[in-house]
Amino acid sequence: MPDNKQEPNSGGEELEGLIAEKDEALAAKDQRIAELEQALAGKDEQVAALTQSAAELEQRLAELVESLAQAISSYRALAVKYNPSLPEEQIVGDSIEEVNASLSSAQALINRVRQELEAEMAAARIPAGAPQRTPADLSALSPRDKIQYAIGERR
Repeated sequence: MPDNKQEPNSGGEELEGLIAEKDEALAAKDQRIAELEQALAGKDEQVAALTQSAAELEQRLAELVESLAQAISSYRALAVKYNPSLPEEQIVGDSIEEVNASLSSAQALINRVRQELEAEMAAARIPAGAPQRTPADLSALSPRDKIQYAIGERR
């Protein structure tokens, strides 16, 4: 019987050992859960900070877009002011490059029209007043005819 008594004691010790191991494992898991919750809280703070930063950047972008639109409008107004020979309707665009391109095309149009008008004016030019008097061409006359012409003028 003494052997029977030792077995229950050893069984109780085994059970206590298993319980202790499970308690340690459970404590380790609890600690790991606490670490993960802390990491999650840190990530939540990072997400909140990034969300706020994104909102600030979106606001800044909207301000920059508005500023760019105003700058382009001012540039267009200056282009119209310093190019009075160009029609204002021809200077258009939503970017500086587009305004420059419209300036170039409007200038090309004006130059083409100017050249056509100058060509028309040159073709239709009528001298003002009577034509200039030029002496008669005597190169085709014989020497005798030339003498008669000269004497005839003196009379």
